[in-house]
Formats: sequence, structure tokens, C-alpha cells
Amino acid sequence: MIAPQLEDELIGTARVPDGVELKLVRNGDDFAILLDRNELMSTDICASEEELATMTLDRLADRPAPQLLIGGYGMGFTLRAALRVLGPDAEVTVAEIVPEIIEWARGPMRGHTNGCLDDPRVILVNDDVAMLIGTAREAYDAILLDVDNGPEGLTRRLNDDLYGENGLKAAMDALTPGGILAVWSATPEPAFNVQLEKAGFEVEEVNVRAQIGNKIDHHLIWFCRKP
Repeated sequence: MIAPQLEDELIGTARVPDGVELKLVRNGDDFAILLDRNELMSTDICASEEELATMTLDRLADRPAPQLLIGGYGMGFTLRAALRVLGPDAEVTVAEIVPEIIEWARGPMRGHTNGCLDDPRVILVNDDVAMLIGTAREAYDAILLDVDNGPEGLTRRLNDDLYGENGLKAAMDALTPGGILAVWSATPEPAFNVQLEKAGFEVEEVNVRAQIGNKIDHHLIWFCRKP
């Protein structure tokens, strides 16, 4: 006998500043954040978001106590993967512009969150990651961006500024020498490669599996090193 499929249960809604409405839904033990009918993220597909952290830190293995900036929190996969690798003296600043995202993490999703927001190495900032980047000078060894679906900017038009010429220059200024800007994307964006190289980064583009064991669906990460 085939078990009936469960329908999504609406848990909450949130408005992205200057943007669109997001929905948190639950299906059994899994959660997903939706934009209209598009799934932005879910608890059952997380491999590439974890690789954003682990592959970046592999490239910074010579730095015992790196300073990281992660934008945004999402469902916390990147943050938790980073904390599993980092030593006690590292520091991770997490910028999340949608306060409900953090409320969901501490509330209905607390079983998945697993206390990561209370880790003493974590600084949580309820603001735009672009603001933190724009005000920093050689402050971060790595900036990890999993904002929107990548450079295409689905949820907030101002994300175009984050991935545009001015945003990339600000990221370059905010990184320490040899630091890495790592950018996650659901899809390839050939024009973005050109922008990154024009901004002066040494660019490595890597395809990663969206889900462990899935040989078909892939996401993309750019690892962009400051000379």
C-alpha cells in the first residue's frame, strides 16, 4: 500500500525588505521556504550550501582563526558546516535581513537549527550583508554569499547591487589579502564570471551536487580570491 502524500502546512510568512513575500511550509519533518511556488531552500536539499563553507575553509587551511562573514542565514546549513570545521578562536558574523528567518530558526525549525545561533563564535546581525561589506576594510578572511538564488536576484532587486560592479569592489576592499569571496548560485551565470575577473579576483568556478547521492542536479559556487 502506498502511503498518501502529505500536503504542505503553512507555518509563517515574511516580507523581504523592498522585495517579495516568503512562506515557510512544513511537510512531515521537512521544511521549505517558498517564493510563490518556487522553492528557495529546503531541509532535504543542503549539500551545496554546506560545501559553500567547507570548500571555502579548505582554501583557507593556513589560517587558524579566520574571520568569516555569511550572508544570509537561510536555513543555517552553511553556518553549521562552518562551525563543524572552525576552531575555537574563529569568528563568524551572520547577516540576515529578514527577522522572521531567525524567528523560524529559533522556533518551529529549532530541531534543525541545533543551537548554532547560540555558538559563542557566532555574531548575528539583523541587517543587509551589503551594509557590513560596504563598511569593512580588510576585516574578513572569507565572505560567503548565499543571498537569493545567486547573482540573478529573485527576491530583492537591491541584490543586484551586491553582485554588481560596486558590490564586488566593496567585497574586494572588505577582504584580507588572499581572502576569498565565495558565491553560491542555483544556476550558471556566464556574465558574472566576466564581472568577477574585471573586479580583479582570481576566479575558480566549481559545480557541486545539490544533494548527496544526486548525480543529476547541481549548483554552482564561485571561489574568488583577492590577490
